[in-house]
Amino acid sequence: MGLMDYIKTQLIEIIEWTDDSRDTISWRFPDEDKEIKNGAQLIVRESQTAQFVYVGAFGDTFGPGKHTLVTDNIPVLSQLKGWKYGFNSPFKADVYFVNTRLFTGNKWGTSNPIMLRDQDFGIVRVRAFGTYDFKVVDVKTFLKEVAGSDHNFRLDEFADTMRSRIVSVFTDALASAKVPALDIATRYTEVGQALLPLINPELESKYGISIPSFILENCSVPPEVEAAIDKRSSMSAIGNLNDYVKYQMAQGLGQPGSGGGVAGSAAEIAMGFGLAQQMMNQPGGILGGGAPPAGIPPVPGAAAANALPDVLTPADVAKALGVTEADVLETLEKGDLKGRKIGSAWRVTRASLDDFLKQ
Repeated sequence: MGLMDYIKTQLIEIIEWTDDSRDTISWRFPDEDKEIKNGAQLIVRESQTAQFVYVGAFGDTFGPGKHTLVTDNIPVLSQLKGWKYGFNSPFKADVYFVNTRLFTGNKWGTSNPIMLRDQDFGIVRVRAFGTYDFKVVDVKTFLKEVAGSDHNFRLDEFADTMRSRIVSVFTDALASAKVPALDIATRYTEVGQALLPLINPELESKYGISIPSFILENCSVPPEVEAAIDKRSSMSAIGNLNDYVKYQMAQGLGQPGSGGGVAGSAAEIAMGFGLAQQMMNQPGGILGGGAPPAGIPPVPGAAAANALPDVLTPADVAKALGVTEADVLETLEKGDLKGRKIGSAWRVTRASLDDFLKQ
């Protein structure tokens, strides 16, 4: 073998990636410590991007096509190298190929419950999982922040690296969007699509990837929140305190005496208004003092109703009716329940509560 033949074997003339897998995201061309020949051919196939890296700094980026590596088409690399003898001599550089196709059906999920502030239920613990599709849209950011210098970065490594980051972005998006727990738990498809405009900008800027599809497959909340959601779904009158209370009354009527507390007693008393309204207006009635009139049996829970003060706070009303304070405040703001606002605090008289329960 002559000198020229030997030199030729030490130079790289063709750089390409013939990917036959479906799970490789980025791949570093194995140069085997050889130099790239001036005029070498770079072949980049569809759904591929080639990124040159020289001594730790990003050089030029090449899209699909056949490229001849000469001074004219890699100016950035020329400046980085600072060729002593011009660009006609061989050079060394790392070449990373990145797969830019769409990777579908990737799983995500919360390993621990995430805490959300909900307008209806207060602080709620939520677990969620689903799938998402992604593609690399910024090769340099992806290589720097996700793949690193890995010579063969695969999909399973991506899942391990990005799982907690995806959940973190999902949590932040939920918090900023203020999506109610009721919607998260019942409208999976709509919530996933609504979060995309909030999720993608952060993923693109931080990690160089874009998510065209984000699917929420399941969301679980604590049992007490599930029970409240089931009640409200059954009523088909979410957020309407008047209908909610009437629903509570109907539930309580089917199980007399089962409440055991103020909320259960209030439901029975309220139903008593509808069944025997004369008890409201006679001395000794449900909300009046003294014993009930002759011939009218005592109503369970009347003593608990008598224990209510003449002026109540929204919290008092909520506790008595077995609803949330947020529902009471909403009904006060609408004017369905009459009250007086002192500063920023609402006050409700027993007479106003009496009138509301008669509706």
